[in-house]
Amino acid sequence: MSEARAGALQGLKVVDLTRVLAGPLCTQMLADHGAEVVKVEPPSGDETRKLLPPVTPSRQSAYFSALNRGKQSISLDLSTPDGQDVLHALLSDADVLVENFVPGTLERWGLGYEQALAARYPALVFCSISGFGPDGPLGSLPGYDAVLQAACGLMSINGDAASGPTKLGIPVVDHLTGYVALSGLLMALRARDRDGQGQRVEVTLYDTAISLLLPHAANWIYSGECPRPLGSAHPNIAPYDKIRAADGDVFVGVVNDGQFRRFCAAIGRESLVADVRFSNNEKRVTHRTALKSEIESVTGTWPAEGLAQTLMKAGVPAACVNNVAAALNHPHTAHRELLVHGEGGYTGLRSPMKLMGTPAVPGRAPPAFDQDRQAILARIGASERDFRVDVAAASRESASTREVQEVHMK
Repeated sequence: MSEARAGALQGLKVVDLTRVLAGPLCTQMLADHGAEVVKVEPPSGDETRKLLPPVTPSRQSAYFSALNRGKQSISLDLSTPDGQDVLHALLSDADVLVENFVPGTLERWGLGYEQALAARYPALVFCSISGFGPDGPLGSLPGYDAVLQAACGLMSINGDAASGPTKLGIPVVDHLTGYVALSGLLMALRARDRDGQGQRVEVTLYDTAISLLLPHAANWIYSGECPRPLGSAHPNIAPYDKIRAADGDVFVGVVNDGQFRRFCAAIGRESLVADVRFSNNEKRVTHRTALKSEIESVTGTWPAEGLAQTLMKAGVPAACVNNVAAALNHPHTAHRELLVHGEGGYTGLRSPMKLMGTPAVPGRAPPAFDQDRQAILARIGASERDFRVDVAAASRESASTREVQEVHMK
């Protein structure tokens, strides 16, 4: 096997104007794969710096630390001429700009893509991330992950009859939006390789959240029946659900008749295969409550770990319902090298994609606020005096500037 090459994105220069989750996640993945990422923070800093506790050994917010490794940090007030001068100097040789301001904010500052940047930087890939986009019935309105979960129907299909609609335990819309942004800007870079032209990539939490409604959207489109919360069950498959064991729960995924036969044999209930109520998936879905009761009358005496292992050995996908600590401490997590470590006691999750020829090399620990100011200014051939950019003065940011720079994501 030949030696691994440099990171897939080595040489790519990214200006990161994002804060909180979706944008920083996108740019962290770019940095992991070799891109040079300069994180431009407002004078008040990325909001996640203040989301405490917990904190890392270097006293960073754990939230901020999870999303900003491998980046350089400089603080600029982009509503001022001096801050804009520095931004333009950074854009002079940048490939990508990613931003998540409220739509219209950059235009108010004279920094809009079509307004000012496209002609000046024709090869620039400009990625905008927002809650709802710039126009339409909800255009330019603020939107956080959980708000989008509610608006786009995700909460309505999560939970069960007792709990009612329930927010997912992770900011799934923000997470997927980060990956959508990553995919979009990489496609735009591929197009630029072909014709030399940059473009604007528009990504919204709303579009992303609606895209998550599979298979529920298709179920509604073709049946007219509005999906409802089913707890851990699947609307189209049974048994595809959490089942009770003696000392915990096990999730079982039985997708076809062959797996159902193997499942019944593994738990010693071959008679279920012959039961007319369970003879195919359509009937198992119709009689899901009775089927689950029959299954749990047996599995309730099994230890959860033993049940999961027995089913997996029989070719039936199954797993104990682990908590976060158990998942991160699992031997397979270590085998897949999903935790990365750096200086100052930093530990984080690696980007999930593995490129075998150009593997990711997670960069340095997340930066302290504005820690790379001098290095960045030196790189663009400037000094503090040239731009009169003063962190102490910048920290006295006005309430009006904070309001106009509010982002859509959390």
